[in-house]
Amino acid sequence: MAKSALLKSSIAKKYWMALTGLFLCLFLAGHLAGNLQLLVPNNALNFNQYALFMTSNPAVKLLSYLTYISILFHAIDGILLTIQNKKARPIGYAKTDGSSSSFASRNMAVLGTIILVFIATHMVNFWAKMHFDKNMPLMTKTIEVQGNKQVFYVGTQVGQYFPVEQVAKEGEKLEQGMMPKQFVIKNRTELHYSQADVKTADLYKDLYKITLDFFKDAKYGLYFTIGYVLAMLALAFHLWHGFQSAFQSLGANSPKLTPAIKFFGKAFAVIVPLLFAIIPVILHFKK
Repeated sequence: MAKSALLKSSIAKKYWMALTGLFLCLFLAGHLAGNLQLLVPNNALNFNQYALFMTSNPAVKLLSYLTYISILFHAIDGILLTIQNKKARPIGYAKTDGSSSSFASRNMAVLGTIILVFIATHMVNFWAKMHFDKNMPLMTKTIEVQGNKQVFYVGTQVGQYFPVEQVAKEGEKLEQGMMPKQFVIKNRTELHYSQADVKTADLYKDLYKITLDFFKDAKYGLYFTIGYVLAMLALAFHLWHGFQSAFQSLGANSPKLTPAIKFFGKAFAVIVPLLFAIIPVILHFKK
């Protein structure tokens, strides 16, 4: 067995590849549970609350960093190991009809590379935009007030609503003679009184809106949706072999245990990517 590109011990490599893979399976399950909220009608507030929790809770942030490290280790070590294994056998094995191994097991590195590219683009379009984009929209809600519909910013505390027309955007300059607005946005999400410069509330970033806009984009929405579905297909094949392979690497083999692991692994490999893939399809075609 070739030595790991990142760990000198092949035994250590085997266990770490398995453990990081299983940890990422747990991450997938949790991430799916959060994303399924996108399919609940009129659920913008709950989804944005979930997004805020996932990006601000210290324990979750720590798990996020662990996830990033796991992804990088799992992907880079797997790719480099594939290259090393090919160099170790410059004369290829005799060609077969493929009946001795599955498509997934023969193409784990290719599938993993596709998934890695997807994760990178996914983070650019959502994670990076939420964290760094100065134009990230804030959540608003339209409420009927005395027979007239009025748009309000939504605060993170229950019952906090602030009329958009009374809130100045960050850096907004008012014309001379114009009455100052009651509130002003600072630091992208903080709401301050404009006259006293006292913080009164925090506002939600509207991840729900940018997700819907992304998949419903008139020009590219369909392409984004198809690309997402194809990435989930690659994930399904990767999990089909990888899930049970991880348990095998950890030595979880027995006449009673192995069939259950294989069954659960195949079910996980089908259900989780399928549910992920359904979300953008429904969002794109939703009226």
